[in-house]
Amino acid sequence: MEYKKSGDLIALRLNRGEEIVSSVKSVCEKEHVTFGSIAGIGAVGHAVVGLYRVAERKYYKNTFDGEMEMTSLLGNSTEKDGQIYLHLHANFARADGQVVGGHLNEAAISGTAEIFIRTAQSSIGRKTDPATGLNVFAF
Repeated sequence: MEYKKSGDLIALRLNRGEEIVSSVKSVCEKEHVTFGSIAGIGAVGHAVVGLYRVAERKYYKNTFDGEMEMTSLLGNSTEKDGQIYLHLHANFARADGQVVGGHLNEAAISGTAEIFIRTAQSSIGRKTDPATGLNVFAF
């Protein structure tokens, strides 16, 4: 993993075998990104994505293995209880053109990933919404 910061923008490169969520979180912790947007592309060999069923207040996870292009990584970095809190979604294209995706729990790089993190000079917190059980923005 290597990254470079210029102004309010961080460019992050991940290498083969590195895990996306933990790597992005590590950079956000080092750079104190408590109000940031995240976007990226790359290639993975393993991904775990989920879907939250509001009525059940439960995440369902799906695991996908094999060469896939990460066609979209989107999300944000905020804080909850004094810790960096990431909320990431991703889409992955398989060799047959089928696209899978959802809430990103983990993904291992098979080639590389190029990720940008745009930071702001403020903070956004999180609070639990009693109606849904989700951790929503707290302004």
